[in-house]
Amino acid sequence: MSSSIWNPQLIRPAIFDSFKKLSPRVLMKNPVMFVVEIGSVLTTIAFFADLAGGKGKEAIFSGQISLWLWFTVLFANFAEAMAEGRGKAQAENLRKARTETQARRRLDGGKIETVASSALRKGDVVVVEAGQPIPADGTVIEGVASVDESAITGESAPVIRESGGDRSAVTGGTTVLSDRIVVMITTNPGESFLDRMIALVEGAVRQKTPNEIALNILLSGLTIVFLLATVTLRPFAMYANTDVSLVILVSLLVCLIPTTIGGLLSAIGIAGMDRLVQRNVLAMSGRAVEAAGDVDVLLLDKTGTITIGNRMATAFMPAPGIKEHDLAEFAALASCADLTPEGRSVVTLAQKMGRSVTVPTDAEIFPFSAETRMSGINYGGNICRKGALDSMKHWLRSTAGTTIPREVEEAVQHIARQGGTPLVVSKNGQAVGVIHLKDIVKPGIRDRFERIRVMGIRTIMITGDNQLTAAAIAAEAGVDDFLAQAKPEDKLKLIRDHQAEGRMVAMSGDGTNDAPALAQADVGLVMNTGTQAAREAGNMIDLDSDPTKIIEIVEIGKQLLITRGSLTTFSIANDVAKYFAIIPAIFAATLPSLGALNVMGLKTPQSAILSAVIFNALIIIMLIPLALRGVEYRPQSPSKILQKNVLIYGLGGVIVPFIGIKIIDMIVSGLGLA
Repeated sequence: MSSSIWNPQLIRPAIFDSFKKLSPRVLMKNPVMFVVEIGSVLTTIAFFADLAGGKGKEAIFSGQISLWLWFTVLFANFAEAMAEGRGKAQAENLRKARTETQARRRLDGGKIETVASSALRKGDVVVVEAGQPIPADGTVIEGVASVDESAITGESAPVIRESGGDRSAVTGGTTVLSDRIVVMITTNPGESFLDRMIALVEGAVRQKTPNEIALNILLSGLTIVFLLATVTLRPFAMYANTDVSLVILVSLLVCLIPTTIGGLLSAIGIAGMDRLVQRNVLAMSGRAVEAAGDVDVLLLDKTGTITIGNRMATAFMPAPGIKEHDLAEFAALASCADLTPEGRSVVTLAQKMGRSVTVPTDAEIFPFSAETRMSGINYGGNICRKGALDSMKHWLRSTAGTTIPREVEEAVQHIARQGGTPLVVSKNGQAVGVIHLKDIVKPGIRDRFERIRVMGIRTIMITGDNQLTAAAIAAEAGVDDFLAQAKPEDKLKLIRDHQAEGRMVAMSGDGTNDAPALAQADVGLVMNTGTQAAREAGNMIDLDSDPTKIIEIVEIGKQLLITRGSLTTFSIANDVAKYFAIIPAIFAATLPSLGALNVMGLKTPQSAILSAVIFNALIIIMLIPLALRGVEYRPQSPSKILQKNVLIYGLGGVIVPFIGIKIIDMIVSGLGLA
């Protein structure tokens, strides 16, 4: 990892940017480093004044102090520039995918005209065929095609995009590999997904997060306190007949204010978002990354997250008096309007049993929906339906006045106890059997949930399955709770209930029916394969479309918060050693009793002050890899994490400066620099 951090291609532009960031307009956004810059200007003026006054010894001292104060500011700027540089490198790769192309726009009369992709506007309809790039973001309204999205995701395997369902969204810059699709454009120029990605990873629209703002206020408050303390030190020194120069006062101030975290704070936040980008996750704001670190409740869709892929039809269980091949035919007919993978698997299984199904021309079809949880067909006086048990019970009772036979209910219970999903099939108002849909829990998912539990996070499985099926899969996967037969409004209510209790909620999704819940959640991870509505609702997008990545995102968020807290602790703790270095040096001549505070045995007052200032600058550059990489994170309880970091970064923040300043003092004295 360190080799990528110190990549020469990143270091060279970062050095240049470090000097550009010396502009007061830029540094004013970082109050701590702005104070250091003002101090650098004052000591530089004092240096030239000493030179002009012929004070050679004083000029050498003030010149060295000025040089290291400027280095302090430059090192802080360098840390931020390095973090930004990694994002700019990613943005450059994305820019290569954003090219001007020709688009075939379909007019109202069906006529096709060729226009530049930049001329397309929201609502335009374009036709894209095999080998052609998709000119802009949109939604497939006709056809199905294989699409190469490697320019966006880095994944070479093509994906299927089709009209209807949850895989209709396409991204400008990707290429159609086969077939033909008709796309409705959903964005205007400059507003595309690629444009937003470039702006976000480049940091052009980065805003400070609430916690970052709060910490900045705290650091500013500490800076003001130390500034007042330093200013009032001058009258005390005069009363004690001690000459304290401006250079010494500035050195004291810079060493006491939290320059370490002040110089690294911005880099930590940028690096947190960069770690997500490296995992092909795009965070719409730093606030989303930060919120991931505070998550208490994790809502996980069963399909694709806890189980492998989609449920597949594995068996038909007919009711008494019904033949299996007849049940297969009825089930396939009822599934003709079900475009979900489960519905298609029913048709596939029926075909394997030799039941080829043709939809009659006069048929009236009823597509599957999340609300009804049913699909069906009416043809030639026959009525076929297929759906979840409770939905079918209600439908049969309300339309035909019939109930589900005991044998069918027993088959449903048997499938549910095995962790499968039963779907009841009916024909002409009578339940004729059950379809067995089977789920497979992902290997190792139980161990991952155990790790999350140690972190103090509650996991809840969201599924449309009935209570028995959901309970069986939840027990096998090891989640804390589950929400069965979940409708969009149920997910939304669950999130709001937890938020009302003061909890932070994260969830992943990809469908239009997930959009309200994704918008409500504190962290909403949307799959890149999801619908346009879902992608607009969430605050993170996973380009790999891996729902389990929500777990990694939570860990990255926690690592960000822990890194920021650890370096803040270290920064404040190392002020202790610098206090013991500078205060005895200031009053060494007039108050010899303060010599007892020189526990490090520093050679001279000048070498003590210079050593503290040099250490204060060098510690920033030494901590840049840690700020960019993040503090190592292992799933533990919050109390254990706190104890560990206080011990390492609190106690270490006190001890390391004592050792570092002493070593620097020996070098400075040995070289005769002070």
